[in-house]
Amino acid sequence: MFPVYDVIVVGAGHAGCEAAAAAANMGSKVLLVTMNLQTIAQMSCNPAMGGIAKGQIVREIDALGGYSGIVTDQSMIQFRMLNRSKGPAMWSPRAQSDRMLFSQKWREMLEATPNLSFYQDMVNGLLIKDGRCTGIVTGMGNEIQAKTVVLTNGTFLNGIIHIGEKTFGGGRMAEKAATGITEQLVSLGLQSDRLKTGTPPRIDGRSLDYSKMEEQKGDDEISGFSYLDVERITPAQQRSCWIAYTNVDVHDSLKTGFDRSPMFTGRIEGTGPRYCPSIEDKINRFADRDRHQLFVEPEGFNTVEIYLNGFSTSLPESVQYQSLIKIPGFENCRMFRPGYAIEYDYFPPHQLNYSLETKEIEGLFFAGQINGTTGYEEAACQGLMAGINAHNKAFEKEPLILKRSEAYIGVLIDDLITKGTEEPYRMFTSRAEFRTLLRQDNADIRLTEMGHQIGLASNERYEAVCSKKEHVDSIIKLFNEISVEPDSINAYFETAGSAALSQKQKLAQLILRPGIAAKDIIESIPSLHNEFSSFSSLEIEQAEIQMKYAVYIDKEKEMVERMAQLEGLEIPSSFDFSKVHAIGTEAKEKLKRIQPRTLGQASRISGINPSDVQILMVYMGR
Repeated sequence: MFPVYDVIVVGAGHAGCEAAAAAANMGSKVLLVTMNLQTIAQMSCNPAMGGIAKGQIVREIDALGGYSGIVTDQSMIQFRMLNRSKGPAMWSPRAQSDRMLFSQKWREMLEATPNLSFYQDMVNGLLIKDGRCTGIVTGMGNEIQAKTVVLTNGTFLNGIIHIGEKTFGGGRMAEKAATGITEQLVSLGLQSDRLKTGTPPRIDGRSLDYSKMEEQKGDDEISGFSYLDVERITPAQQRSCWIAYTNVDVHDSLKTGFDRSPMFTGRIEGTGPRYCPSIEDKINRFADRDRHQLFVEPEGFNTVEIYLNGFSTSLPESVQYQSLIKIPGFENCRMFRPGYAIEYDYFPPHQLNYSLETKEIEGLFFAGQINGTTGYEEAACQGLMAGINAHNKAFEKEPLILKRSEAYIGVLIDDLITKGTEEPYRMFTSRAEFRTLLRQDNADIRLTEMGHQIGLASNERYEAVCSKKEHVDSIIKLFNEISVEPDSINAYFETAGSAALSQKQKLAQLILRPGIAAKDIIESIPSLHNEFSSFSSLEIEQAEIQMKYAVYIDKEKEMVERMAQLEGLEIPSSFDFSKVHAIGTEAKEKLKRIQPRTLGQASRISGINPSDVQILMVYMGR
């Protein structure tokens, strides 16, 4: 009934979809197995993509040839570029999505992908032979053979849902948990642990009074996520989000249920996400605050369902409702479904190689929440890399490994493997030491050629980025060649609050002034219109960033070169850390557990100090 596949992907969430698409587009014969074909790429929690650092990840996925950026652009109902008031290293695209349209677009793209097949069943075991994964065993007893397997189980591994004092098995509301895999992997020597996450109640938008809330509109310009020419909504078609606030009455009402909260009664064992706590956790941890911000977000164009971002909870349903109606604007609210918490198994990621293949079992890859991350974007980028490397493994090719200096994806994977995580890992710009280089605007310049070389990024993408590079270089050259007279620019400077020009000066000097934009200079001087008419606004913006921040970019490049010296010193897999007597016991234990590939990776392990690295360097020299 089933052929032998090159890659089997278990789970069709964000990680699974990207993994299956990547492997299939690179030429693998792929089977995507999911418990429910109707929930492919479902947005289980917030119907949004991107955000701080997360938007950069989606851009990187797109630049390499993944699908998340395209699907997001085709299903967005609002777009905002966050942190515009800060430097470009902090700019982060975010889109509010139509939940149902997002899932629909993903399925359409997957069904249009050659080499990709689907099968609906639970996977409750793996086929293991001589330390290698050779396929899967399904709930209906089917044994399906494959050269490699990618597990992207999300929150389904032994998932338990909590609402107040009620608990029941499930990987998502109204969907059963997956059993069997954790137990088998633990018996084979892998270590597992528990994490938890939560989701807020869903509300009937017709029952809300928006006049008591603050409107949050989308941007006037929609750049989107994909570097391809994807059809997107117009600014006028965007749906507004809204901001509401809790108050002391809301907090007091929530506290009445604390004695029945699974978090406070100890029934939840797993650690929750630090940066997205439940509302009861926020009230408990920040007792001095008399209000918390809530985001009232529509679930799509053609639905009245509302997602109440910031009100994640596992309190009893009656307590949730009594607290909701005390929020200004929610006095008459109707609840579609209560919020809940979910506990699930994950496997601490120090057990992985950089390719996301497990160290214990050859041919078995992990991606997404099974590795301890939280968020669609973090899952999707792991899925992309696991899919690429599962394909490469199946065809006996070298894995693709992104460096910390090349992508946020590289930072994420290095953090997971080197530092591990005991709480759901979320990406932030602060985690990247080279964030001036890893901007959302240049992900295509950084990664598309790499994606094209491995056969994932299309010729269309590659030609587009080559054209972009040429145009950006031409813009910079023109700015360094063209001089302007004071009388042609001073009117603009006056309106921009910049000092008047007293003598003729190159455009490249003018662009260095704070608050001065390249497109505004061009628009202010009619003689420049023809010179720059063939360039897009995004190309002009890219050139401006490179000119304005050249000093900082060059400094980071120097840092990358210095770090490359340590990254280039590889540690043999057979190296015995226990024989390095000059290193302390704790450091040796961490080195043996993580097995760093290079001295650079060893230097980033928590608890490894510079003297330990120097000692290792001496031993490596011997």
